[in-house]
Amino acid sequence: MLSAGLGWLAIRLAEHAWVQAAGLSGLSLAIVLGMLVGNLGYARIAAQAGPGVVFSKQNLLRLGIVLYGLRLTVQDVAQVGVAGVLIDAVVVGGTFTLAVWLGTRWLGLERSTAMLIGAGSSICGAAAVLAAEPVVKGRAEQVTVAVATVVVFGTLATFLYPALYALNQHAGWLAGGEHAFGIYIGSTVHEVAQVVAAGNAIGAQAADTAVIAKMVRVMMLAPFLLMLSAWLVRHPDPARRASGATQGAPRVTVPWFAVGFVAVVAFNSLQWLPQSVTAAATALDNHLLAMAMAALGLTTHVSAIRKAGLRPLQLALVLFGWLVAGGALLNQAVQGWLG
Repeated sequence: MLSAGLGWLAIRLAEHAWVQAAGLSGLSLAIVLGMLVGNLGYARIAAQAGPGVVFSKQNLLRLGIVLYGLRLTVQDVAQVGVAGVLIDAVVVGGTFTLAVWLGTRWLGLERSTAMLIGAGSSICGAAAVLAAEPVVKGRAEQVTVAVATVVVFGTLATFLYPALYALNQHAGWLAGGEHAFGIYIGSTVHEVAQVVAAGNAIGAQAADTAVIAKMVRVMMLAPFLLMLSAWLVRHPDPARRASGATQGAPRVTVPWFAVGFVAVVAFNSLQWLPQSVTAAATALDNHLLAMAMAALGLTTHVSAIRKAGLRPLQLALVLFGWLVAGGALLNQAVQGWLG
C-alpha cells in the first residue's frame, strides 16, 4: 500500500504541464518520493511494510517490464526504416560498451554500477536500469545512482536538443529536416518522457519520429538482457567472485521477463486488443513500474549515494557527451550512407 500510494502520487504529479515540460516521468518522481519517505520515517514501519516493498521492487517490477511491451509493435520498426534501426543498434551497443570500459578502467567504479548507468543511458532510462538490475545483481543504492544520472542528463537533453535543432537550421550539419532530427532525438535521449518533451519543442513530425525511434530502441531491451546474461556467465564479476558470491557452476540466467516482453510485443503487433484495453493495461503498467521505483527509493539511504561520490556522474556526463556528439555524427553518416 505504501509503494502503491507513492507511485500513484508520482504519476499524478507527472500529469502537470510544468513537469512534462521538464521531461520528468512518473518513474523519476516515484523514486524521489520513495527516497524522501525512506530517509525520513520509513524505518519506523519497515517491519510491517518491508515484505510488500520487496514484493513491489522485485515481482511487480518484472511484471511491469513484461507489460511495457504493449507500447510497441513490430510495425514501429518499419516506420523509422533501416537507418533508424541501425543507428539505434550502434547507439545501444556503443554506449553500453563505453560505459563499462570507462567506468571500470578510468573511474574505478564497480562493474555493476557502470553497467546500470550504461543500460540507462543506452536504452530507455529508468526502465532499463530496473530491468538490468536482476541480471547484473546490483544493489539498491547502485540502481538509485544510475536512475539519478538518467534524470539529470535526460532533463538537460530536453532543453539542449531544441537549441541544437535551431542551430542545425543554420549550420545544416544534419540534413532531412524534422524527420532526421527526430531519429537523432529518439536514438540518443534517455527517457521516453524526455524524448516526447524534446520532440514536441521542435514540431509534430519531429515528436512522432522521435517516439517511434525511441520505441525501436526500447525493443532492443530484451535481446540486450539475454546477451548480457550470457556474457556475465563467461566473465563473472571479480569483486563478487572474490567475496564468494558466485559459487557453483556458472550458468546463463535467462530473464523470463525479457522473454515475456518480446512475447507481448509480438502479440501487440497483431492488434487484436481493443484500443481501450491496451490503454488500460498501459496505465496499469505505469503504476506497477512507479510502485517498483517507489519501493526502490524506500530502501535506498542517502548515505549510500553520498558514498558513491561524483564518479557515477562523471561517467554519465561522458556518456551524455558521446550521445550528443557521437550520435549526431552517427546519424549524419548512416543517413548519408543510405541516401
